[in-house]
Amino acid sequence: MFGGNVSPANSPHLRKSSSRSRVFDLGVGDLGSSAEENFLQSVGSDEMKGVSTPLTSVAIMPSPVLLWRLKVLLFVIWGFICCKVGWGSVMRMSADLRDLFLYEAFLYYNPLLLVTMMVWLWGINLWVFFQANINYATIFELDQYHLTHREIWKCATWMTIIVPTSMTAYLYLYSHGEVPLAAFQPVLLYSAVVMIIIFPFDIFYLSSRYFLLRTLWRIVFPLQAITFPDFFVADIFTSMSKVFSDLERSVCRMVHRQVATIAWFEADSICGSHSVAIPIVLVLPYIFRLFQCLRQYKDTGEKTTLLNALKYSTAVPVIFLSALKYHVLPDQWTSIYRPLWLLSSVLNSSYSFYWDVNRDWDMSGFTRIFKFSKLHFFSHMFYGRKWVYLWVLSSNLILRCTWTYKLSAHLRHNYLTVFAITALEIFRRFQWVFFRVEKEVNKMNLKQNIPLSTMDKSTEEDALLSSDYNV
Repeated sequence: MFGGNVSPANSPHLRKSSSRSRVFDLGVGDLGSSAEENFLQSVGSDEMKGVSTPLTSVAIMPSPVLLWRLKVLLFVIWGFICCKVGWGSVMRMSADLRDLFLYEAFLYYNPLLLVTMMVWLWGINLWVFFQANINYATIFELDQYHLTHREIWKCATWMTIIVPTSMTAYLYLYSHGEVPLAAFQPVLLYSAVVMIIIFPFDIFYLSSRYFLLRTLWRIVFPLQAITFPDFFVADIFTSMSKVFSDLERSVCRMVHRQVATIAWFEADSICGSHSVAIPIVLVLPYIFRLFQCLRQYKDTGEKTTLLNALKYSTAVPVIFLSALKYHVLPDQWTSIYRPLWLLSSVLNSSYSFYWDVNRDWDMSGFTRIFKFSKLHFFSHMFYGRKWVYLWVLSSNLILRCTWTYKLSAHLRHNYLTVFAITALEIFRRFQWVFFRVEKEVNKMNLKQNIPLSTMDKSTEEDALLSSDYNV
């Protein structure tokens, strides 16, 4: 039966008039030949009728729901493995070194964890803008290749995987005596982040990375008219001042080869907790915003920008008075500098809260940002609800009062508390974004009286000098 004769390609059984050659290697005997003839006759008759018989099958793909469930399952398994390995590695250490080592490991990885949190929340911001039909690309002056909320979440997902994995490897290698390899983990992670951001080739969202670097340059050197993205990103950076301070300390220890050692724990060392670099890095985001306000006053002559500059200047004494604790006598700190620090903290928190409510937000159309184009659960929950109004005001006031804790160098040894307060400050800024963009949308629609999606974009200098941005 097997190995029977096969009709040649030019056999009359395989060719019909006005038809292409068809070859079927069935490899059967008499029964196969009769079946072959019947099949070919049906094919021929179908072709005479203009009907073609498909010879290829469509690829079967799993459903998106199944793929999503599989990804969630793998993510949960990965998280369980990281937690189990990390906890086991920590418990292998002696009790006297455990807290010191965790403090060091936390220093290297908590800034990137907070950045990851900010990226996740920014994706939620963009998702809400998308659902509400807000053309945020026009507001932020983005090009057509800007990242959508899905792409932002994709980046955040990879960050969520890579950062804890590196931290787990650091804990595991150190606890098992592989100190050089452990010290290499945060260095490798930080180097990879820098390389991805500055990579000049057209991969990894080149246009978005260029936009970020360009905005950073404009923030540090406000030599041109200030755009909405400039001061918007700079405002977000003020909420991440503690992140930048920890990044500076981490890089300092990497440069001085103090990773995976406890030599750095000496407070007066070059990378210790008494370093003068800590308050300097903490204050830089506020100095940048202050210079932006002064530049805006130079361009527009509006006195409101000077009042805004005064708001950012009130953060300077909070930071430097706190740092003085390690450079003055204890009696001087208790009797003079601590009361001044408390007074400056209250002044800064009160002023910032007032500015949020009366300048950055438009309370007349509050929660309009949550009016989605289609029926949605979140739109029903947030749009036009009084509890949102009360929640935002109360939470903003409380978090404005507690954020000075993270700016105070003499309190940073409580690293878990500072981490929690910094995370809450990032969440406060996440809330702030909705209502700051809402006000900008209302202003642009009211001023130009045309839909945001059809606005004509004038030149940058003319648009900025004729606008009334409350920076």
